[in-house]
Amino acid sequence: MEELQSGNKLKIGIVGFGNFGQFLAQRMISQGHKVLAYSRTDYKDVAHTMGVPFFRDADDFCEEHPEVVLLCTSILSTEDVLKLLPVQRLKRNTLFVDVLSVKEFPQKLFLQVLPQEFDVLCTHPMFGPESGKSSWVGLPFVYDKVRIGGGSRLERCDKFLNIFGSEGCRMVEMSCAEHDRYAAGSQFITHTVGRVLGKLALESTPINTKGYETLLGLVENTKGDSFELYYGLFMYNQNATEELERLELAFDSIKKQLFGRLHDVLRQQLFEGVGMKDRKSLPNIVEDAAHKSTDFATAASNVVAHSKATPNRSSKKSGDNNGSS
Repeated sequence: MEELQSGNKLKIGIVGFGNFGQFLAQRMISQGHKVLAYSRTDYKDVAHTMGVPFFRDADDFCEEHPEVVLLCTSILSTEDVLKLLPVQRLKRNTLFVDVLSVKEFPQKLFLQVLPQEFDVLCTHPMFGPESGKSSWVGLPFVYDKVRIGGGSRLERCDKFLNIFGSEGCRMVEMSCAEHDRYAAGSQFITHTVGRVLGKLALESTPINTKGYETLLGLVENTKGDSFELYYGLFMYNQNATEELERLELAFDSIKKQLFGRLHDVLRQQLFEGVGMKDRKSLPNIVEDAAHKSTDFATAASNVVAHSKATPNRSSKKSGDNNGSS
């Protein structure tokens, strides 16, 4: 086996040098690691200002023999990018790392595409250029040592993880499957609720509560992420569909609870002052109106319209007597 680069510093090749790749590269460079970058988009000028060698040609990039290849691609493009990399030009003990927001997908992809001699580390820094702008202290970093060799290769993996650990990240080791279960119930739900609220075009008011400010902040945070990222969280996490269905069921449950309370109030108002004999003959206005409705405003208007159209026999009889006297 070829010897790994000596010392505590790593030679890290970043594939996908967009915002997130640049964000990680800055911190790695500040720690003294050697960083080079490859991207299909031309980031030559940005890379030059950072002191990072930039490659548009994948063959030239791989022939630099980075110890670690760090994929900072989007979820949707990862498979195509990985399959186009000339991995045969890399050292056979290269460590591949991803930073995607889903974990089972890249795990299976790496194991399927990469030669068995390559090491595989799946990670998810649960922060980004905004939330991690000033400090990484306390921010969660999830990882799974999917396939790591022993000896110096294990040391190399730990050196890479220490990039984040030394910055104060809360290091969380868990399986890719476990990560995706948690992420579907937290990250995906957060993005979904943020996007739903964004459709309401919420605005700040002179009487904002703390809770409302939190909702506005959620909308602002999710608005900055592309729909491509959101779709990736849905498409490539098998738990996302179930969480979406649970969210829909929860919303329906709340609506039914509100309708149930509305029924009770309207019944009391409609039947107030009506005798038992007449009450038994009245149709169940509220139930009928609510079942035909899909929203609260329609339900209320249906109840009012139906109640006006249904004559009160006691009132009618009283009116006839007054008219004939």
